Amino acid sequence: MVKRLLNALEYPQVDSLNLNDDATFRSIIVWLETNKIRAAQPKVFESLKNIRWQNWDNVYNSYKDSLGCPVVATKLEELQWLLGYAVQIETAKNRNVYLKHAVENIKTSNVPSVVAENPLDKLDFRSKEFSDGIKELAKVLKIEPHSDPLVTLKAVRKVVTQRMAPDCVANPQKYIGTPFPFREADLGIDLKDPILNEAAKILRLIYIHDLRDLQTSANELIVAVQNVTANPKTDTRLGKVGF
Repeated sequence: MVKRLLNALEYPQVDSLNLNDDATFRSIIVWLETNKIRAAQPKVFESLKNIRWQNWDNVYNSYKDSLGCPVVATKLEELQWLLGYAVQIETAKNRNVYLKHAVENIKTSNVPSVVAENPLDKLDFRSKEFSDGIKELAKVLKIEPHSDPLVTLKAVRKVVTQRMAPDCVANPQKYIGTPFPFREADLGIDLKDPILNEAAKILRLIYIHDLRDLQTSANELIVAVQNVTANPKTDTRLGKVGF
């Protein structure tokens, strides 16, 4: 994998590398920083270039930590991570080129084209028309719109499925109760700010609501499993009397 990444980054003499050699490893790190990553401070970079320096490992450790390299078992794994990091930089730098080739490859492939019959599949969920339409729908349903139209759409879905279902419309008393006086509830702590206290109470109610939904789903799962495992058929031929 390391050699494939090096080859993708156009590192010279990939096939003849000895990745277990310290000098080779250090040379690759210097080449990566010089040609691809370019993130080291000048003083650190000068120290990295001196691959025979006895304190090189200390400088390298500081360098890789500054890039966010995770703790792994071997230097080869560290090198693989750094190569992946460099590939990400190269990809981001030439994003339009890669996207162009990707589109060209898709167009020239032999995969049959599928025409979606669902008109929702053709919607641009980030277009201004979609955003304006969701805002208007939220206004009709008396929902405060969110800056992200997809979040607003989730709220719209909740209202439609939970408050506008046929049974809910026919029997609203079953679904719509008395509003909970959350402002009068005891938070248990004082955040020294009335606005923060109110926000914390709202978050607690949302958490309790989500917890109840989780418990309901867990109960439904238990019932479903019990329906499968309860009352198994007994094979009397396997019975035995006495010793």
